[in-house]
Amino acid sequence: MPESVSHISLIERMRRRGICAVIPTFNNAGTIADVVRRTLNECADVYVVNDGSTDETPTILASIEGITVVTLPRNSGKGAALKAGFRRAMADGFAYAITLDADGQHFPEDIPTVVQASIANPRAIIIGERRNLEAMERSAGSKFANSFSNFWFAVQTGTRLRDTQTGFRLYPLHKLVGLGLLTSRYEAELELLVLASWNGVRIVPVPVNVYYPPAEERVSHFRPALDFTRISVLNTILCFAALLVALPCRIVRVLLIALRTLYSLLFYLVNSLLVLTPTAAAMKIIGRSPDRVAETLRRMLCFFARIIVQWHGYPGVKTTIDNVGGHDFSRPAVIVSNHQSHFDLMAMLALTPNLVVLTNDWVWRSPFYGYVIRNAEYFPVSAGIDTLMPRLRELVAKGYSIAVYPEGTRSSDGSIGRFHSGAFYIAEQLGLPIVPAVMYGANHVLPKGQCYMRKGMMRFIIDAAVAETQETPLKTASWMRRYFISRLADISDRYDRYQ
Repeated sequence: MPESVSHISLIERMRRRGICAVIPTFNNAGTIADVVRRTLNECADVYVVNDGSTDETPTILASIEGITVVTLPRNSGKGAALKAGFRRAMADGFAYAITLDADGQHFPEDIPTVVQASIANPRAIIIGERRNLEAMERSAGSKFANSFSNFWFAVQTGTRLRDTQTGFRLYPLHKLVGLGLLTSRYEAELELLVLASWNGVRIVPVPVNVYYPPAEERVSHFRPALDFTRISVLNTILCFAALLVALPCRIVRVLLIALRTLYSLLFYLVNSLLVLTPTAAAMKIIGRSPDRVAETLRRMLCFFARIIVQWHGYPGVKTTIDNVGGHDFSRPAVIVSNHQSHFDLMAMLALTPNLVVLTNDWVWRSPFYGYVIRNAEYFPVSAGIDTLMPRLRELVAKGYSIAVYPEGTRSSDGSIGRFHSGAFYIAEQLGLPIVPAVMYGANHVLPKGQCYMRKGMMRFIIDAAVAETQETPLKTASWMRRYFISRLADISDRYDRYQ
């Protein structure tokens, strides 16, 4: 995820991303004011659903400024309260909702932890996994309920979670399915997780703090006999549905993922091994000069990259290039980009055929497309900038731009690593402007360490050239990294809420 930002700016990012808090309450007069006020310190938009409270809760809520109160005329259960809060939040344009219990069990101060996890996983449900839950002094019914829920969730979804009963969660509202069918009471939160998992929504746990007051101070609306009966009936229905509907759908979804991934892989391999590699070999055999071979391959690579970008060469993935800076690439520049995925290079190559890319060693030596990369004169950075500089100077004189990934390697979560100074040294030595190109979404489509593609959206935003640099290439690298972190945060806040 993007680098940590200040507390105030994180609250601003929550509003930009469309994140609100939803707190259902029923007769929690002793704790609701403290929970709501602490939540307001972490989140600017708070919805409190008064689920037919008969104590002082309505009066207390009326005295708190800056919140939206949704009132149910009679007690309808936690599921109904969540449903009412979600629908009101969606109607007001929010894309995500953080849920907390009103009994003081959760720490609103953990909201930033949950939000940061959502920024890294914008399409996932984030659940606050309560720390040291086994060591807490809880009733036997509470312990059994969580173990019972964990077991059946694993049976119904094939996914293991340690805390399926936590009420501290962040939901992407547009990913919630079956909201109209949601049960109305205690078991609704388990149902939300099961239905989401069946529909391919990832569930990401993060550790959060928890407070259990002394037994005599606790307010609980859990009714062991009745609620366990309801949960047992729900689990019976969900188990049958898992066998009859969810499992076949999951098999189909896995097959579609495999087919999309295989199609994209074959597109790469066919074009590399059966088109580009034979072209390079044939041109060398008939005596074409290395410069002519390289020029031809660069044009062919640009052509195939544009086919992928414009004709959706990645099934299930929408790729767009936004040339915000209005570049026509008629003049040489050093194009720098963050590195998120194997797919980054295709978007870069689609910009212009007059482009030379500095690559990693494994790309340069790849058994599949290394021959093409080498003959297109895409140089390995390990050769050393000073060694490459004479040839780069010649290519720049011919009108070529130079593309560099200053991070060198990509992170597992899409965060931006340390920028090396080589790209900025090249720009300084050759007197070239620096053009920032920000990649968004590629790490979600193909995360590092995974071999299958997800559905999603990739955007490649080409910003205006940087007019001024810092005193040294090293300082420019540090400044440019901060620029990319800020820019990527802006872009992800704008688009994640629609994913």
